[in-house]
Amino acid sequence: MSGLDRDGRLLFLTRCLRLFGYGLISVILVLYLVQLGLPTSRIGLLLTLTLVGDTAVSLWITTSADRLGRRRMLILGALLLAMAGLVFGLTRNYWLLLAAATAGVISPSGNEVGPFVSVEQAILAQLAPGRDRTAVFAWYNLVGSIATATGALAGGGAVSLLERLGWPAVESFRAVIYGYAALGLVLALVFLCLTGKVEPPPGERGAAGPVLLGLHKSRTVVFKLSSLFALDAFGGGFVVQSIAAYWFHARFGASPATLGAIFFGANVLAGVSALAAAALARRIGLIRTMVFTHIPSNVLLILVPLMPSLGLAIAVLLLRFSISQMDVPTRQSYTMAVVEPDERSAAAGITGVARTAGAAISPSLAGMLLAAPALLSAPFFFAGGVKIAYDVLLYRNFRRLQPAEEVMGS
Repeated sequence: MSGLDRDGRLLFLTRCLRLFGYGLISVILVLYLVQLGLPTSRIGLLLTLTLVGDTAVSLWITTSADRLGRRRMLILGALLLAMAGLVFGLTRNYWLLLAAATAGVISPSGNEVGPFVSVEQAILAQLAPGRDRTAVFAWYNLVGSIATATGALAGGGAVSLLERLGWPAVESFRAVIYGYAALGLVLALVFLCLTGKVEPPPGERGAAGPVLLGLHKSRTVVFKLSSLFALDAFGGGFVVQSIAAYWFHARFGASPATLGAIFFGANVLAGVSALAAAALARRIGLIRTMVFTHIPSNVLLILVPLMPSLGLAIAVLLLRFSISQMDVPTRQSYTMAVVEPDERSAAAGITGVARTAGAAISPSLAGMLLAAPALLSAPFFFAGGVKIAYDVLLYRNFRRLQPAEEVMGS
């Protein structure tokens, strides 16, 4: 962190502001729409189009940012976030809400959506020295997780407080929605304070050769990484947190309070594991860190349903989470390291969209498996197997493609 200048620190601030806003709205969005009188079938469609729209907006902005200006695209994304919050607060009209959800930036889950993270990763990779890049990404992910959790607590707490003060329920929710819109405007102002150092170096813009989705020299590498990252996300989609929680409840009768404690501990361990990745990557390299921590993590995932008791299953799950996220900052750092500087925003955006697409498919398949009692544990086996296959393919295809700092240090 000490190696980051003012621009880098501002990006950490925007990460915190944005993820706080996503957490703020995630806990109350569906409840607010119900209060507006929308039927659940329409709410489901709205949430689906929200994610589709966020993906489309992200792909367009991230593949254009290095050519049209990173700061300009980040400000545009922040204004789209503010616009969505403002429309959601002002109208009950379903079609206007649908348009705002599709064109704007809203996170129903509290997770990162929109173009911001891809462009910010490209900038941080440019600002941070190569030896510090992975550590910067590890802290960047950790502060985002903390901001999301804080926002979720604040959103639910604000609604409860306003209702105790006598506000009607719908107005209590609307106040939080307006707070989300205000955060979008603050976000735009902070992005406005970034300097020209966040842009690709002038000599590296407009590189020779045909450009496709913002890529030229690194197109093959990015498309290969995207296909592999989509495979990894497809495997992970079999055991998203809600599915794993249901399995613990169905298999061992775990109560909601127990489930909350399990996954609180799991997420804390996951955050710590991301920090440990930077030190390990300096010793053995990014690809080896990604693969050599991910394979044991997925073996432990396969072992979870084989445990005979709730205590042992929890212990194995927590052990798995203690190393499960070490591939996240290393994956982000590696992607930024092996592409051209003026392709970083596009590369992060395309690989991110690939992961989103991969993860969207498998939960529905997992649901079908869970419906058959004999296949209750099958999602864990599918997830672990697919993710181990990803690790093997990643190592086979990219072990010889080293970032510049690793080549110089070897």
